[in-house]
Amino acid sequence: MSPKEKEDKNLVEERTKVNKWDGSAVKNALDDAVRDVFIKRLNYQENFALVDGRLWICSIAVGIAMLALLWDYLHPFPQSKPVLLLCVSAYFVMMGVLTVYTAYFEKGIFAVAVQKDDAGLDPDVVWEASSYMKRFDDLYALTVTCYKSNKTQIKSATFEKSVANFFDNDGNLLLELLEPEVVKLHSNITSGKKEK
Repeated sequence: MSPKEKEDKNLVEERTKVNKWDGSAVKNALDDAVRDVFIKRLNYQENFALVDGRLWICSIAVGIAMLALLWDYLHPFPQSKPVLLLCVSAYFVMMGVLTVYTAYFEKGIFAVAVQKDDAGLDPDVVWEASSYMKRFDDLYALTVTCYKSNKTQIKSATFEKSVANFFDNDGNLLLELLEPEVVKLHSNITSGKKEK
């Protein structure tokens, strides 16, 4: 078996298969594939700061809930009423903070990749990928944004295509069709072209 045949065989074995009628599963499979293009194909480093922020907010909320549970166990209900009230209020506030964080900071961003400057003289280039897909719709909108780590020179490019372009009839993700589209967006940004 030639190396090309082995690579094709591995590609077929590694395909992501989803229920093509489940919009959420289709969107998540596409998002994961786009992330892999940035991390594995373009060799950028993944940055987890956005996800870590969400995890910290959730951890604090769970800590507050555990404190309420422990306090109520140590001091049964009539005594624990003020602490429970405080913990429930704090948990409610943390869920509000989480909602604001996901709506205004994450904004649908599912991947953040950092392109390090080889010489180390210029600031790193940050690539963000965000996607949107309406419920019961087949159009997948991908936006790739690029900026220097000091938040200057922000550029972005978007494409919107039917998910049928990237999946076969059995629900297998065809990475060989998605990857060129992502690389094309990347190239349009680096070359300065605009594409919608």
